[in-house]
Amino acid sequence: MKEKKISLPSELVYLAAVLLLSFAVAMVASANFGVSMVVAPAYIVSLRVDALTFGQSEYIVQAILFAALCVILKRVRLPYFFSFATCLIYGAVLDLWRKVIPVFNPTVTPPGSMAFWARCLLFAGGMLLTAFSVALFYRTYLYPQVYDFFVKAVCDRYPLNRNKFKIGFDVCCLLVAVSLTLLFFHGFHGIGVGTLIMTALNGLLIGLFGKLLDRFFRFPALFPKVEAWFKI
Repeated sequence: MKEKKISLPSELVYLAAVLLLSFAVAMVASANFGVSMVVAPAYIVSLRVDALTFGQSEYIVQAILFAALCVILKRVRLPYFFSFATCLIYGAVLDLWRKVIPVFNPTVTPPGSMAFWARCLLFAGGMLLTAFSVALFYRTYLYPQVYDFFVKAVCDRYPLNRNKFKIGFDVCCLLVAVSLTLLFFHGFHGIGVGTLIMTALNGLLIGLFGKLLDRFFRFPALFPKVEAWFKI
């Protein structure tokens, strides 16, 4: 007998993904072992420019990436801009987490000032939650923030293996982050051993969480007509 899957509305999955991903990024930043390679460029910019928060720096970096995506896809459709709207929501929620939760607030608890075991727990939990959140994003028709939409859109537009492409995308983000930190600080700030660990494991973890989600859940849309509008 075929096992019946649990239905989770795609729209609610989207909301959960936004909240969980921003929370996960705040966790990893507070651990201070190095943020993920994907958000590292924006984080480094926020460290260099005092006037910009982490979330606001995300707006700048993702706007540049969005422009590059439109060039690669060779077309621009109105629904694509929803990915940048997701970026705006994600950035605002990220800044909110870092403001209202003392352990995430760098002015209250400087990154790296906690006990080593606590930092390890924060990093491990943040890494797993990041991968789980991205896997959720890939299972909703509503577009994720530009980072993940870039991978989703390119792989849907062209016949590419999503997990392998994601790993390659992560490596490219790491190279950009290394270039920025050397340019701005002549040393390594915002990236570290944790960044390397996430670069190596993030794509694999996303694939694993994706398989588990697909095994037990299905993600129907509450609004099929809206879903059709978002088809790439």
